Amino acid sequence: MDAARLENLKTWQDRYVEHRKYAGSSLLINRGGNEAYFYATGYRTIEEDLPFTRETVARIYSMSKPVTSLALMILVERGLLHLDAPVSDFIPEFSSMRCLVDGATDVEQTESCRPPTLHELLTHTSGLSYPFNPGILPEEMSKTELMFKPDQGLLATKVTELAQLPLAFHPGTHWEYSVGIDVIGRVIEVVTGGSLSTFLKQQIFDPLGMNSTGFQTIKSTGNLLASLYSPLSGDAMALNDAKQGGERLRLIDSYDNTPFDRTKMQSGGGGLLSTIDDYMRFAEMIRLRGKVGNEYIIGPQTIDFMRQNHLRGDIASMGPQSFAEQPMNGMGFGLGGAVVLNPALTRCPGSLGDFSWGGMASTFFWVDPVLDLNVVFFTQLAPSSSYPSRAELKALVHGAVTV
Repeated sequence: MDAARLENLKTWQDRYVEHRKYAGSSLLINRGGNEAYFYATGYRTIEEDLPFTRETVARIYSMSKPVTSLALMILVERGLLHLDAPVSDFIPEFSSMRCLVDGATDVEQTESCRPPTLHELLTHTSGLSYPFNPGILPEEMSKTELMFKPDQGLLATKVTELAQLPLAFHPGTHWEYSVGIDVIGRVIEVVTGGSLSTFLKQQIFDPLGMNSTGFQTIKSTGNLLASLYSPLSGDAMALNDAKQGGERLRLIDSYDNTPFDRTKMQSGGGGLLSTIDDYMRFAEMIRLRGKVGNEYIIGPQTIDFMRQNHLRGDIASMGPQSFAEQPMNGMGFGLGGAVVLNPALTRCPGSLGDFSWGGMASTFFWVDPVLDLNVVFFTQLAPSSSYPSRAELKALVHGAVTV
């Protein structure tokens, strides 16, 4: 990577802070397993002038999804379940499912449908949704705050509540970003007989040395947890009611008064906290196809399987109505992340087969098999659609690769 061109990344990070778009950020790039770039700038908590550093702990939100997806595939490798199994085999509340009829204008306009499979939950083709998406089901989810927040009780209870609602469509027919991976987290609990956090710690975090990653702050976190900001007024997660204007960096979750201090909900879809080095260890494991040191936490063929496109075309071809700031044309979806099928159609520099996902607080990562490159970006601004930082970042990184 060209050293002079890497300086453009620093300028870009600093500019976001200077213009009060982000309070602070950190960026880590590995090439061929070696660190090629690290830079942190700005503040993790503006109000106390606490700097954004390498040790900063961030809410990674949906970057939890690749971790939970990997955990399920560990169970698949052990022969404890298969991906075509209906979720009702593990969570009986999903046995008698109904979905909205085409053109429905009311949540009561439904018809009988089959339960989604584990594969459909993993690939966001299950018919589930998120409250911040447009549509009838999201509106109904919003009424009861079906968001799997850290202080919303136990995972089993929330999944049971979710199962009482109809699906937005017949499973397998469309792509819509959803809480499906939270349901997968509950499946993991049912199959293993323990908590999701215990399984993740034993099977992924401990082997990888991800000692600062989990669902709840620990004593050593202290003020290292970054505060969360938003340029929106009102609830930054309620995108259908988002209001622009006012303070660009409005504090919405402070490190010293956060629900992550009292977590009960173990949300496999969006509940993890992590550091940039911890998450790079996860990305590096993906690059090495499951290898950690001289051992494998999951088989190479399984990682390859996860990084393939599991849709019948690109995401755009499956008629998504959901929120997403990432490209949908030329982009497929694997198990836990998006997969570039045609870089030109995404309108963003990238390599064929690169695997990525981000979180609602504007964090982002990708693993590029062509350039042998891992990139992890941390900041704390919600929602992640506020600025086109992911496309800009990919262009800057690709611009710095000269060999």
